[in-house]
Amino acid sequence: MTVAEKNEKNEKNEKNDKSEKNSANTSSTSNTESALRTSAGLPVADPSRVRRAALALVRQDGRAFAAAIGLNALAAMAGLAGPWLLGRIVNTVRDGGGVAAVDRYALIILVCALVQLLLTRYARYVGHRFGERTSARIREQFVDRALGLPAPVVERAGAGDLTARGTTDVTAVGTTLRDAGPDVFIAGIQVLFILGAVVVLAPPLGACGLIGLVGIWFATRWYLRRAHTAYVAEGAANSALAEILSSTAAGARTVEAFGLQQRRLDACEEAVKRCERTRTRTLFLRSVLFPAVDASYIVPVVAVLLAGGALHDQGLVSLGAVVACALYMRQLDQPLDEILRWVEQVQSSGASFARVEGLGETQGGHRPGSPDRRRLVPDGDRIEVTGVRYAYDGGRDVLRGVDLTVRPGERLAVVGPSGAGKSTLGRLLAGIEKPGEGSVTVGRVPIAALDPEDLRRQVVLVTQEHHVFLDSVRDNLLIAAPGATDPELRAALATVGADWADELPDGLDTVLGAGAGGVELDGARSQQLALARVVLADPHTLILDEATALLDPATARHAERALAAVLDGRTVIAIAHRLQTARDADRVAVMDDGRLTELGTHDALVAEGGAYAKLWGSWHGDASR
Repeated sequence: MTVAEKNEKNEKNEKNDKSEKNSANTSSTSNTESALRTSAGLPVADPSRVRRAALALVRQDGRAFAAAIGLNALAAMAGLAGPWLLGRIVNTVRDGGGVAAVDRYALIILVCALVQLLLTRYARYVGHRFGERTSARIREQFVDRALGLPAPVVERAGAGDLTARGTTDVTAVGTTLRDAGPDVFIAGIQVLFILGAVVVLAPPLGACGLIGLVGIWFATRWYLRRAHTAYVAEGAANSALAEILSSTAAGARTVEAFGLQQRRLDACEEAVKRCERTRTRTLFLRSVLFPAVDASYIVPVVAVLLAGGALHDQGLVSLGAVVACALYMRQLDQPLDEILRWVEQVQSSGASFARVEGLGETQGGHRPGSPDRRRLVPDGDRIEVTGVRYAYDGGRDVLRGVDLTVRPGERLAVVGPSGAGKSTLGRLLAGIEKPGEGSVTVGRVPIAALDPEDLRRQVVLVTQEHHVFLDSVRDNLLIAAPGATDPELRAALATVGADWADELPDGLDTVLGAGAGGVELDGARSQQLALARVVLADPHTLILDEATALLDPATARHAERALAAVLDGRTVIAIAHRLQTARDADRVAVMDDGRLTELGTHDALVAEGGAYAKLWGSWHGDASR
């Protein structure tokens, strides 16, 4: 059998084995389409949580933040000297002052401009360093939370949403913290100082200038009240599109097999239209904000000139004061432009920050072994399933009142027709899923409540699905046992028959994965690598769900013999799709329609003539032909 044929056969088997997840659907076509389309999105943090997270990030690098603000304030103060000194020059010339006085003021203006340039440059340097460090913290926190997400949460949310948050959203937040933060700080301080200077220089003209800025305030307020919701919707639409594209690519063979091409195209077009609608909404908001603001810039300048002219005629303010105030108000264009230019980016990145921070609201969304998770210690290796009921995403129950005790060291085979609940029971026993009702415990501790690091030493689920990371052979193995030595790694590989590892170009240092320019493993070798991880993890209970499905018969027999020696004295729960496994087990549990219908030894169940006897007779007859 060729590798392609084996992969095709495995895909068919996998579809049948997982049909219990979609048992509420009435046809295989609708099952496939539902699996490709369904995605329960990850949560989005509310604005208050985002504010608290932002303040926490600022506090982590408070000195750099304070230094950036201080330097920006000094730079803004240096920039105030120009208009004031220009006003003094006007008054000096009007009063008949000489060239020397004008030159002196001009030299001071030049020095102040140079000081402002140096302070601004250094302030940007400090601000950018603060932004880069903070961006790195956000990325590290996101990775920590993503690694701590429970597997069902990731499966139901879909890879598209998580990928979009970890790339586009994290990048947007990092860019804002690095670039927008320093720019907005500088511009904000300049605005405050400029307005303060106008008020101090000529209070009536300062009042006129402030009144002239009301239009900008109204336009910005209108925009801000609508922007956050619009950008959150845009981010969700982008994630939905990414999820549809990734699920379509991942299920390409299934799409082709069931003729779902047009449905997938329709779904993609619908997602693209939604992205277009949300993007058009944010563009509309900007198209209202910026023209309104541009038109409002001239209002305070005109107000100061008109009021200044009237007050100067009455001798209440000097001509130099009017010129200086008008120049100050004209100077507001640049910092206000900078602020408003970043308003759109801040709103967009704020929505991105809400999506990134939303991972913290997901149960289990933190790094394994983190101190906020209470460590539970099982009392023994006995596994007990009591009154368990479970349903996927609010559908009908896949498991219905299952009671089962697995004794330490025994080998239990779980058998039954496709959709009976076998694989679901395996996921509950491995702590991947939590029961809707009842309990699944190891040593009288709920399995799903164990810290992931502790769970790995208790129970490990091995399926026909596996993953090879774009890294070296050594690092792929150290995932299971970070402290393992090279001899231990080689011993684990030898146990599962992976003698090929020593023949690789760089041995354990060989990089795997074609995408990284390394060696690409076929299905059999990838599965052997996954089995070697299990050997290194050394759990007391192992759940096998078609763990050797991708291996050729000779390699599979070798791996099973090796695993049998390694697992001596350990508990083994085998989700048996081939009844030969059941015959070799200590006990057999028969599942049917989500219920445990029979439990006993192979010989006893065959003698009873029940459901297992019929399965055995059917399989044994097929196997003998």
